[in-house]
Amino acid sequence: MITLHHVAQARSFRTLWLLQEMGLEFEVRQWNFFDKSMRGPEFKALSPAARVPALEIDGRVLFESGAITEYLVETRPECGLGRDVGHEERADWLQWLHFAETIGQHLANLTQHHIALRDPAMRSPTVMRLEAKRLEKALEVVDRAVQGQEYLLGSGFSAVDVNVGYGVMIARHFVPEDLLPALDRYFQRLVARDAFALAKARDGDTVIYRDAFYAPPEEG
Repeated sequence: MITLHHVAQARSFRTLWLLQEMGLEFEVRQWNFFDKSMRGPEFKALSPAARVPALEIDGRVLFESGAITEYLVETRPECGLGRDVGHEERADWLQWLHFAETIGQHLANLTQHHIALRDPAMRSPTVMRLEAKRLEKALEVVDRAVQGQEYLLGSGFSAVDVNVGYGVMIARHFVPEDLLPALDRYFQRLVARDAFALAKARDGDTVIYRDAFYAPPEEG
């Protein structure tokens, strides 16, 4: 049995969504950022950095979402969501897989300021503005890529649409959705997928992102 250790709305949603796209049977164990359970020895035995996802699969535990994506599509190639070595889209597939981490870094910084730092005096409006602009520039790359095609790769939907698509979903809290029309159409195609709906239904109750933030506070 595959077991996904997951926090609602967190990066482990990428793995949750991908497992649904692949049609695999799996269990979800919910954790919570807002209590101390993830700091304990049980969870750290699964994920040494005490982060999600952690995926128990094939007699081992993986705890890096990008590596989990690559492992899943390579060990279960019949899903058709990877691009094998030698495939003409292999390099592009790998590039988008890792570009999802570029988006994720900006999201992590913005989330830290908007949510984790609850006291406004601890936040840096300058950093928030810079990160929002950097996130916007990263999203522009995706926007250009999908202007002439439905998904990131010309041959159709793949696992990299899951990883990047999760970033696009969370980015909508920080960058107005109408700023990049092609990106918004791409996102609407993603959320219309049956597997996305199934993943959302299993996402959990913990609410991290409540409101749209868009513009960070002004200085002064």
